[in-house]
Amino acid sequence: MTAGIAVFVKTPGFSPLKTRLAIRIGQDAAETFHRLSAMAIAEVIAEAQRAMPQLAAYWAVAEDDALDAPIWRDLPRIAQGDGDLGARMHHVCDVLRQRHGRALLIGADAPQLRADDVITAGEMLATHDCVLGHSEDGGFWLFATRVAVPDYAWNTTPWSQADTASRFLAALDGHPVASLRRLRDVDSVDDLSALAATLDALPAPTPKQTALLTWLRALTF
Repeated sequence: MTAGIAVFVKTPGFSPLKTRLAIRIGQDAAETFHRLSAMAIAEVIAEAQRAMPQLAAYWAVAEDDALDAPIWRDLPRIAQGDGDLGARMHHVCDVLRQRHGRALLIGADAPQLRADDVITAGEMLATHDCVLGHSEDGGFWLFATRVAVPDYAWNTTPWSQADTASRFLAALDGHPVASLRRLRDVDSVDDLSALAATLDALPAPTPKQTALLTWLRALTF
């Protein structure tokens, strides 16, 4: 059995993105962060694929008319579809499970992850139905599953709230869930400083993680 992992992205020039960041650092800088962060995550996934050749990577693109945008051409693309975040994750999760049997969904806002995080998530699916990587703000930065997730888990969870992860877990209907380490994803300017410190402490950053750190150090706001 293979597994598919999709990185959820929005496309600069097609959708507003990182709006809270943009208020403080400007839209151009917010879009640059999103691009550099997504590329760093894709590079970490590529590193994990060397240990997990059965893992297929995709961009999950928010805009149908940006599926062929040059920025996303290095990986196969999946359209997120319509609706709120839950509906879009539901759609991408179903596509990945139909293609590969196992699905991993990851955001583009925690570029400090390591290849071991992705590998561990894949390994945990051998003994657990689901895997969740909690984020410091109460959400989650990764969700993986080998089973069909109940519709109401996607439909009733309040997204982008302090209790998002706990509410989603409660709706998983008793499926065994393993937990990854907690990470701090980036939503605000305060998160950027914390990210820079975490990237600086990585024992073996990828080239794109190093490029993101260099950009963060030069950022003024």
